[in-house]
Amino acid sequence: MNRPKFFHKNIRRRTGLALASAGALAMALTGCVGATTAPVTPGQAGAITAQEKQYGAEAHPQLLQQFGGAYNAPVSNYVERVGKNIAAQSGLASARDAYTVTLLNSPVNNAFAIPGGYIYTTRQLVGLMDNEAELAAVLGHEVGHVAARHSQQRQQAAQQNSLLGVLGAVVSGVLLGNSQLGQLGQELAMQGSQLLTLKYSRSQEMQADDLGVAYLSSAGYEPMAMASVLESLAQQNNLDAQLMGSSASNQVPEWASTHPDPASRVRDAAQDAQGKPGSVTNRDAFLTAINGMLYGDDPKQGIVDGASFVHPDLRFAFQAPSGFFLVNGTQAVSISGQSGRGQLSSGPYSGNLNNYINSVFGALTGDGQAQVQPAQIQRTTVNGIPAAYGTARANTGNGSVDVTVFAYEFSNSQAFHFVTITQAGQAGVFNPMYQSMRRISASEAANVKPRKISVVTVKSGDTMQGLASRMAYDNGKLERFMVLNSLSQNSTLQPGQKVKLVTY
Repeated sequence: MNRPKFFHKNIRRRTGLALASAGALAMALTGCVGATTAPVTPGQAGAITAQEKQYGAEAHPQLLQQFGGAYNAPVSNYVERVGKNIAAQSGLASARDAYTVTLLNSPVNNAFAIPGGYIYTTRQLVGLMDNEAELAAVLGHEVGHVAARHSQQRQQAAQQNSLLGVLGAVVSGVLLGNSQLGQLGQELAMQGSQLLTLKYSRSQEMQADDLGVAYLSSAGYEPMAMASVLESLAQQNNLDAQLMGSSASNQVPEWASTHPDPASRVRDAAQDAQGKPGSVTNRDAFLTAINGMLYGDDPKQGIVDGASFVHPDLRFAFQAPSGFFLVNGTQAVSISGQSGRGQLSSGPYSGNLNNYINSVFGALTGDGQAQVQPAQIQRTTVNGIPAAYGTARANTGNGSVDVTVFAYEFSNSQAFHFVTITQAGQAGVFNPMYQSMRRISASEAANVKPRKISVVTVKSGDTMQGLASRMAYDNGKLERFMVLNSLSQNSTLQPGQKVKLVTY
């Protein structure tokens, strides 16, 4: 039976990832707003050191586990080739074999790089791009972070907090109002392993943008590609917020991305590109490479469709309450709305639901902080599935909250659970979701279809509205089509033009 990454049997709990070298990975990924930057000459970065190679080699398999694994398809070879070419412009290493470029099987828009020559982008982010130059821009930006040693600038703080500590601190901040976490403590709508990557400072982002533009130019690519891909990311962020609800509490958490606020950097990147040589975009080659690429959730990790989640491999489904939205991550499914936050996850199960629930509550508090435990655990049955639940009240800086753990026994060795947080007295808002958990039949599982990128050629008479009607969504078809293709309401399609659709 295929298991999704966030249900992997080696993951102890949502807040206790079994990572063998957490300190090294934390050093590579955790951020610190306000870090300083040092000048870096494009093409003359300091060589990859033996220590950096060790960090990268240790972190790489862990990152693959946390971000959905490598996406195994022909497009992966294409991304690898482009990534190695742009990375070689940095001067970290002249030989392309010194770099490891991975296309990740993740439905989240993200990219990053770590010391040792390891570069990553998700297939979701690649699907948003319009050409090869934009792909090179994103990967070049990430290489810029490595060339500028931004991770090492935060090494001391990261070494003091393992990944376990980072995750535990975020969750305990939500429950106990830890003032040091600031905005992090306001959101439980975490996108799985996105928790592992916090913000770079604005100065670091701008330096990585500048280096990425220089790398583009030296490789012969159109240097304006950095600005255009940042613009696409900004438009996608806006669309996500629009589709999920316009209120601030319903927007995708800005901190959940390694590289927030792309809109504020578009103008700077465009100005930096002015006058720099380079014109290659390789749009046709790029579109040919991504045609047929999986888009959105991988059925092996479960699929979000509006307010519904279904996992065809593990054979279960549930429905978010009215007014809530779902985000599927590689570690958990998050549920978010104006009146509460939650996650569905899994952990080791020994056949006792009471012990299981107590262990989940125990994982929600950090070292030295008071345990949050339910007054009682009650047993029940949900659609024929043995279940149990408990609610605890905790005090935060913003008032009292109710924390609920609702667990289901699917077998003697497999359990799943929701963790939800609401204002005190409002825990019942999630009752419809708890009661919606159900097993699905083999035929229902077989009918779950993944989405993919389909590149089509515009024909005479085609309109944006007509092409958008073929998008495999129930809402926002035209808006999704325009963002996917960097189009606006005033755009005009030309016969022979190639555009991207998302189809089943």
